[in-house]
Formats: sequence, C-alpha cells, structure tokens
Amino acid sequence: MLTDEDRDLLRRPLHGYLTVAPRPGVRPVTRPVWFGLTDAGVEVFSLARSPKVRRVQEDPWASLVVAAPEGEAERWVAVSGAVTVQAEGAADLARDLAATYWDLAEPDKAAALAAMVAEPLVRLVIAPDDVRRGA
Repeated sequence: MLTDEDRDLLRRPLHGYLTVAPRPGVRPVTRPVWFGLTDAGVEVFSLARSPKVRRVQEDPWASLVVAAPEGEAERWVAVSGAVTVQAEGAADLARDLAATYWDLAEPDKAAALAAMVAEPLVRLVIAPDDVRRGA
C-alpha cells in the first residue's frame, strides 16, 4: 500500500500531523507529532493519559499526514487506518525519535527526554487501510 516514494518521505525526520476521531459533537484537532515508519505502517508515542489515547481506545482510527518541507517539490502522504495502543516499546520509540529529531548532547533536550520517558507512555500504531498522496 505504501510506495517506495512514500516510504522515502516517511523515513525522514519530518513532523507528522496526527488526527484521531473526535468525541461525538466535537470537532477534530490535528496535532504535530514525531513518528516512525514500521514494516506494517507508522507509529507515534504519547503519554498514556493523553486525551488522544482515550479517543483511539474508544474509536480506533487515526490519520497521519506528512509533507515535504519548504524548498522542496511539493508532495505529501496521508496514512489512515486502524490504531492499536501498545505499552510495549513506547519508551524505546520515544528515545529513538528524540535522537532523530533532537541533539541529545544539549542538556535541556536530554533532560526533556528523561522526563518524558519517566512518564507512562504508549505507542499508537497505525495500520494503513487508506494511503493518499499528492504532489
């Protein structure tokens, strides 16, 4: 379902924009997130107590959109599908993504990561059943 071009874009340290199904009567709010590419789809981490985690537990669907940065040819990919919430590997994912997105030699970044992984975390794993792209 994901093409080689999609995977090339999703392997880069770009921000993704995550949308989960809102509660009835509430409009969705998209959040910027760090993300990782897996063989099966994409994954993000979150605080276990986050409202988005409660939402995907109630309605296990999400969409992640990633776009090429300014200065490059315009292109984007949107991955949507069923979400599973998994505690296993969440802190490792947070560490891996922090090392990708931040310079952990900076003391404030290292301290922020330590505080992050001290909290209960979960992984939100999106198995794509719909992939859209544009250029």
